Amino acid sequence: MRTDKDEGPSPNKTIEIRRVEKGSELSRELLAFVEGFSWLEVREHVRALIADWAFEDWETPFAALANGEIIGMATIMKTDYYPLPEIFPWVSTVFVAEPFRGRRISGLLIDFANGYARGLGFGRTYIPSEHAGLYEKYGYRYLKDIVSYAGGVDRLYVKEL
Repeated sequence: MRTDKDEGPSPNKTIEIRRVEKGSELSRELLAFVEGFSWLEVREHVRALIADWAFEDWETPFAALANGEIIGMATIMKTDYYPLPEIFPWVSTVFVAEPFRGRRISGLLIDFANGYARGLGFGRTYIPSEHAGLYEKYGYRYLKDIVSYAGGVDRLYVKEL
């Protein structure tokens, strides 16, 4: 008997991570993927970011694909949802579709974003999260609590590249 976790590609051998370019077919597919997000709190923000291509300079989205279909995404950004302009780059909007979770695809996306950042000369990246114990398995360490523009408190994680 197969479960949702068993469907699709097995251990990340058929997963491809790609940088999404402005105006590409992949950018249109990523927009459609985001419009179907179950992560309702950020769906509209990420949809607008991609639709308006609000990425500047080196900022960019990345897509995880399985057999040519987008199954996850992440971005690398100068800013995130925090009034901390001195802290960057942020690995942000890490999302994997539910049927593909539990396969470390988030880790592949994060590693790809970190490789991209390293290639640009950055020595570290940051990830915010409300969860403890989630990003440590990807080499991040807790730095401090931070306050979002909405007043919520999250944990800030950093990884030396």
